[in-house]
Amino acid sequence: MLSQQLCKNRKKRSKIKPRKIQPGEEEEEEESSGEKEAAPVTGVGRGNLHEGSTQSPSSLAVQSLRLDGSGAAGKDGVSSPFSSSSWKRVSSSESDYSDTEGGMQSKMRSYQAKVRQGALACFLSTIKSIEKKVLYGYWSAFVSDTPELGSPQSVSLMTLTLKDPSPKTRACALQALSAILEGSKQFLSVAEDTSDHRRAFTPFSVMIASSIRELHRCLLLALVAESSSQTLTQIIKCLANLVSNSPYNRLKLSLLTKVWNQIKPYVRHKDVNVRVSSLTLLGAIVSTHAPLPEVQLLLQQPCSSGLSNSDSATPHLSPPDWWKKAPAGPFLEEASVSSPTGSSEPCWLIRLCISTVVLPKEDSCSGSDAGCAAGSTYMPSPMRLEALQVLAHLAKGYFSVAQVYLMELAEVICKCMGEADPSIQLHGAKLLEELGTGLIQQYKPDSTLAPEQRVPVTLVVLFWTMMLSGPLPRALQNAEHPTLQASACDALSSILPEAFSSLRSDWQILCITVLLGLNDSKNRLVKAAASRALGVYVLFPCLRQDVIFVADTANAILMSLQDKSLNVRAKAAWSLGNLTDTLIVNMETPDPSFQEEFSGLLLLKMLRSAIEASKDKDKVKSNAVRALGNLLHFLQPSHIEKPQFAEIIEESIQALISTVLIEAAMKVRWNACYAMGNVFKNPALPLGTAPWTSQAYHALTSVVTSCKNFKVRIRSATALSIPGKRERYGSVDQYAQIWNALVTALQKSEDTTDFLEFKYCASLRTQICQALVHLLSLASASDLPCIKETLELNGDMVQSYFLQFLKSGAEGDDTGAPHSPQERDQMVRTALEHISSVQALAGDTAKRVIVAFLDNILTVYFDSSGS
Repeated sequence: MLSQQLCKNRKKRSKIKPRKIQPGEEEEEEESSGEKEAAPVTGVGRGNLHEGSTQSPSSLAVQSLRLDGSGAAGKDGVSSPFSSSSWKRVSSSESDYSDTEGGMQSKMRSYQAKVRQGALACFLSTIKSIEKKVLYGYWSAFVSDTPELGSPQSVSLMTLTLKDPSPKTRACALQALSAILEGSKQFLSVAEDTSDHRRAFTPFSVMIASSIRELHRCLLLALVAESSSQTLTQIIKCLANLVSNSPYNRLKLSLLTKVWNQIKPYVRHKDVNVRVSSLTLLGAIVSTHAPLPEVQLLLQQPCSSGLSNSDSATPHLSPPDWWKKAPAGPFLEEASVSSPTGSSEPCWLIRLCISTVVLPKEDSCSGSDAGCAAGSTYMPSPMRLEALQVLAHLAKGYFSVAQVYLMELAEVICKCMGEADPSIQLHGAKLLEELGTGLIQQYKPDSTLAPEQRVPVTLVVLFWTMMLSGPLPRALQNAEHPTLQASACDALSSILPEAFSSLRSDWQILCITVLLGLNDSKNRLVKAAASRALGVYVLFPCLRQDVIFVADTANAILMSLQDKSLNVRAKAAWSLGNLTDTLIVNMETPDPSFQEEFSGLLLLKMLRSAIEASKDKDKVKSNAVRALGNLLHFLQPSHIEKPQFAEIIEESIQALISTVLIEAAMKVRWNACYAMGNVFKNPALPLGTAPWTSQAYHALTSVVTSCKNFKVRIRSATALSIPGKRERYGSVDQYAQIWNALVTALQKSEDTTDFLEFKYCASLRTQICQALVHLLSLASASDLPCIKETLELNGDMVQSYFLQFLKSGAEGDDTGAPHSPQERDQMVRTALEHISSVQALAGDTAKRVIVAFLDNILTVYFDSSGS
C-alpha cells in the first residue's frame, strides 16, 4: 500500500511541476519511436491479439522464460501494452496527459523493453551454453503445442514474437527461438503426424508434431504482421532453422506449401537482408529431406503463380514477368534438347536464382544493401551467393527439375567462375560438382530412371566441353586461392565416365595432367582433393586398363599416403582402395596383358605402404586394409614364387588378422573381414598349409561369435564360406573349430542389447546357414563325427534356422539374402549328395545321421511350400 501511495504522490507532483527533458532522454525517445514500427498492419493488429490481458511487458517477458510456462499476471503491474493501444505514441491534442507525462510513459516503455531484451540476452547465452539434451527437457515451456488463445497459461517465446511492441525485443525472442531450433533435428525426428490419433492419451510424438505445426502457424503470422526489416530478417532466419530441422516426411502435407507461398513476395523486398534470408529459407525448403513429393509439386508450379501475389507488407515488388530477362548464350540452342515437357513456363525458383546471379541490378544500391560493392553492376554479393547455394541444393535434391536447365546453368557457372570474386567462383564450382554428381547418379547401374529420362551423353559431353574450354582450367591452376583449386578438383572428379571417354583426347590429357600435378601441391587441401579425384579417375572404364596411367596414379597416391596431414592420408588411402579395385576388375578380363605388364616392384611398394597405413588412424586404416585384401587377391603365382614376396605376404596377412581382432571402429573391422575374404579367393596363396591359416580362421570365428556389430559378423561369416576346396580349411581340428563356431554364432544370432542390430538378425542367420551348407558340401569322412555330435546337441535349432534359410527368399523377410530360393534348396541338395557320396569309415554312423538330417529338412520344406 505504501508503494502505491508513493506512486500516486509522484504522479501528482509531475502534473504540478513539469520537468525539463534531460540530454540523455533523446536516446529513449528514439527507442520509443522505434517501437512505432510495430504498428499493426491491415487485419492483424498487435493490440488485439491478446484481448483482456492485464500483464505488463516485463512480467510477460519473465513469464515467457519460466520453465513451467505458466503463472498469473502481477496485480500491481502497469497497464499492459497488449490490452489496448496505449503504448502507441499519440498527439498531445488526443491525449488526456500532459507532454511531460507522455514523455515519462515513453521512457518507462523504453526501460521495460530494455529489461525484456536483457532477459532474453541472458536466456540466449544460457541456451548456447547448456547441453541440448537438457534444454529439450524444457521444450514445452518455451514452445507451445496449442494455439495461443489469450490464456496466460499459454505464454511462450512466440508470445513475445507476436505481441511485444518493441521490434528489438521481438528480434531477441526470435534469436532465442532460433538457438533452440538449431541442431534440433534428432529431437524433432520423433514427431509423427501422418495419421489421426484417437487415443485416451496424447503420444509424445504427436505433441512434438503439434508444437512444430504451431511454430509454423505463429511464425507465418508474425511474418505477415511485421514491418521492421531487421525483425523480419530474424523471423525468416528462424523459419529457415525450423524448416531445416523438421521431419516433413513424418508430418501432414501443406506446412511447406504455406511457407513457400508466403515467402515468395519477400525475395523482392526493399531490404537486401530480407531478400538474402528469404533465399536461405527457400534453400532450406529444397534441401530438407530431399526429395519430398510436396516440394517436387511446388517446383513444378508455373512462374505465373510466383511473384504476382500482392501483399500489403511488401509493396516493393517487380512486375510478375521480371524473370523473363534470362541470360542468353551460344549454348542455349543445345539446351532445347532437354527443354521442359508438359509445361510452357519454367521453374519459378530456378529462374529467380539465375536472374539473381547474372542479371544487373535494376537500380543503385540503397543504404540497406550491405555487400553491394561500389561500382558493381550485379545484385549484392550475399544475394548472389545465396542464389548459387539454392541452385546447388536443387541440383542435389531435385536433379530432375534442374536438368531441364543444364546448359543454361552451365553458362551461369562459367560466368561465376570467370569473375574476380573468389566466393562467387567457389560457389560456381560447388554448383558444377552437384550437377556433375546428379548426372553420374542417372547413369549408375542401380538407377531406376528410364533411359529416355536421362540427360543424353552427347549433351553431357557438350556440358563438360563448355566447362573445360571455359574458366575451369584457370581455377584449377589458381594457386592464390587453394580453396577454389580444391573445389575445382572436386568438380572435375564429378565428370560422367561415359562422357569422359567421349571427350577430345586433349581434354582428357588436360584433366589427368592437372590432377597429377596438383597431387604435388604444397597445400594440403588441394593435395587431398587431387588424390581423391585420381581415385575416381582410376575407376573409369576407358582408363583402368591403361597400365601407364594406373602406375602413375599409384605412385602419386603412395606419395600422398606419406603426407603429414591426416586428411590427405585418408583421401589417399581411399584412392588406393579404388586403385586396387581396378586391379581386381582387370583380372576378370580375358586379356592377361595388364597383369603381365604391371610392375612387380610397384606391387611390393604398394603392399608396404598399405601395411604401414593399416597402423594409422581409423580413417586411413579402413581403406588400407581394403587395399591389402585386393593386393593379396591380385598377386599372381609368378609373384608369390619370388623370395622377396614371401615376407611381405606374411606381414600383410598378419596386419589383416590384427585389424580383424582389434577393438577399432566397426567400419575398420568390416573392411578387414572383407579383405580376408579377398585373400581366400586367391588360389595361388597357400591357404590351409601356411602357418598363418589357423590364425586367420581363429580371428574370423571369434568375430562371428562375439562381435557386437552384426554387420561385421555377417562379413566374417561370408569370408568363412569363400574357400572352395576342403584342403583350404586345414586340418580336421581346424574344420571342427570353424563348424562349431558357426553353429554357436547361429545360436547367438539374436543375442544383442542394441535394438539397432535386430534388423540384421535375419541376414546374419542367412549368411551363417549358407556357410554351414558350404562346409557340409566339402566335408570329408573324418569331419563327419564332429558334425554328427553338433547335430545331436543342437539339431532342432539348426533345422529350424535351415528351414528359415530356405523359405526366407520366398517370404521376403531377409534383405541380405545372396541367392534365390531355388538356388538355396539346390545348395542343400548339393550338400546332401556330397555327404551321401562320402566313403564313411567302417562302423561310423555319422554319415547316416547327417543324411537323414538334410533329407528331413528338404522333405519338410517341400511339403510346406507345396512343391
